[in-house]
Amino acid sequence: MPQPLNRAFIVVLDGMGVGEAPDAHLFGDTGANTFVNCAKAVGGLDLPNLQRLGLGNIIPIEGVAPTQSPLASHGKMAEKSPGKDTTTGHWEMAGLILDHAFPVFPKFSDAIMDEFCRQTSRGYLGNKPASGTEILKELGEEHMRTGKWIVYTSGDSVFQIAAHQDVVPLDELYDACKKARKILDPHHVGRIIARPFYGQPGSFERNQGGRHDYSVPPPSKTLLDYAVDAGREVIGIGKISDIFAAHGVTRSLPTASNAEGIETTIRMAQEAPDGSLVFNNLVDTDAKYGHRNDPQGMARCLAEFDQGLGRLLDVLKPGDLLILTADHGNETTDVSTDHTREYVPLLAFAPGVAGRDLGIRQGFGDIAQTIAHGWGLSAPVAGASFWAELMNQPVVA
Repeated sequence: MPQPLNRAFIVVLDGMGVGEAPDAHLFGDTGANTFVNCAKAVGGLDLPNLQRLGLGNIIPIEGVAPTQSPLASHGKMAEKSPGKDTTTGHWEMAGLILDHAFPVFPKFSDAIMDEFCRQTSRGYLGNKPASGTEILKELGEEHMRTGKWIVYTSGDSVFQIAAHQDVVPLDELYDACKKARKILDPHHVGRIIARPFYGQPGSFERNQGGRHDYSVPPPSKTLLDYAVDAGREVIGIGKISDIFAAHGVTRSLPTASNAEGIETTIRMAQEAPDGSLVFNNLVDTDAKYGHRNDPQGMARCLAEFDQGLGRLLDVLKPGDLLILTADHGNETTDVSTDHTREYVPLLAFAPGVAGRDLGIRQGFGDIAQTIAHGWGLSAPVAGASFWAELMNQPVVA
């Protein structure tokens, strides 16, 4: 790389895995391959900007051919932490490896639910694993009639609370989530998620902009904290601040969609100060399409991202580093609507620097270690840096 690292951008395509991890069988995910199977299901993906970065050089994907001179350094990463959820994946990217998975609940105990109802003064419906849209079809009308919370979970460590905005004010929903967070802290539940919705039976819609995650705080410092300690700005886009319980985030920019998230990232590439970290989670691939087993929707979402990616590449500056990756898989073509234990893609683009093959990385923490190395930042985070490999690449004329 022609100069030391200036700004770092991490963009997470939520749920976009690139093939079963070596231990996928332990998670029931043998054969999972989110990117590849989505492409097969729709007859090929059209992603010219991801293609020129080198996505097709990581793994054969229908419609995304390998390129002889990819613009980005490329590889894939296996997760070290024992999990396949959003929180675990993002924490590991930031250099924090967990030694145990967050607990998953097929349902919550009567004692937990009774205390939740006592503190929030409402009853509940559900208390089972469910797709967020399907449970609204099932219980939304009854919720509107009774005012009871809709509570549901999934293959993640989550306690999700859905409420119609005309029945329960948003402030009351958020307050209920805060109370649930305290109730569930002793049980180490990863996230409490507020799921407001609107509309009428048969046409309910979730208010994505009103969603709020109440995460358990990271148990130790991450790259984000060390960056802030060093006087750097850390800008979290989308649900990043929620994932880290606001630890190590100096500025939070929530978004209601991938389209808004892409536009916000482009704006930050134009405005973010020198030396900053911009961290963005693009959730729609996972929340709207992965969990609904909708490969067609996922393909459209990826194409939308790819168009925005071209504009983002144009505004990055010399000395910037853009890392594109994912936090886990979310296979759209299997029988499950849950996350899958997969490798995730790694594309590291530095303007004007030739790409190279980074191979298979043993841990998402390589991202944190690479950024810390590039900054010359003393941060005891997990991972193996690939900064020197990027630095040794020739400058493209």
